[in-house]
Amino acid sequence: MLDFSRFAILTFDCYGTLINWEDSILRCLNRILAAHSKDTDDATLLQLYGDFEASAEQGECRCYRDVLHSVVDQFGERFGFAPGDQEAGSLAESLKKWKPWPDTIAALRVLETHFQLAIISNVDDDLFAATRPQLEVDFAQIITAQQARAYKPSLKIFELALSRIGVPAHRVLHVGQSLYHDVIPAQSLGLATVWVNRPSARSGVGAVKAATAHPDLQVASLAELAAACAQP
Repeated sequence: MLDFSRFAILTFDCYGTLINWEDSILRCLNRILAAHSKDTDDATLLQLYGDFEASAEQGECRCYRDVLHSVVDQFGERFGFAPGDQEAGSLAESLKKWKPWPDTIAALRVLETHFQLAIISNVDDDLFAATRPQLEVDFAQIITAQQARAYKPSLKIFELALSRIGVPAHRVLHVGQSLYHDVIPAQSLGLATVWVNRPSARSGVGAVKAATAHPDLQVASLAELAAACAQP
């Protein structure tokens, strides 16, 4: 078990960790595929989403709306159809409606009594602005890919976060659902990490690129982390 007393701030990945993006992604992609008489299982959809998103985030940084447009286009290429303009934009448009996991709000309220909280997210500022009211707590800092001009697992976004937070790396605990995007780069900069291994149609991975890592703590939910932090 981690010594939580050593940490001054908890930084969170948002989508996947605090927000149940997987259900929304699957609903949107299944709807698009069905419109073109295509079909596959949810685990395959999530694997392809993770790979397509990572591919779209390579090279010159573009906004997350364009990343999500690219993901839909890549699904069209893979399954042999051309998405219409509305379909291409539907995944990005759906993001503002993505909902928190059932345990997120209560857990954040417990955690904010012990630590400062911050967000480090692969998203545009305007897209996160639609999500922020749903989280119902105050964040000391919100660092986005748009601000850093880089997407996790790039170290640039974590380095920007550390410079903004102003706390030594060893006093920061980073919490994320993705080993690839969060645990590996955070640990490389000296941050302790918690892997929130949320339930998924693609168990142990979810809608991200597969990776192997060794987080400092693994939990199945944010409620489990909040309970651990609240122990005397």
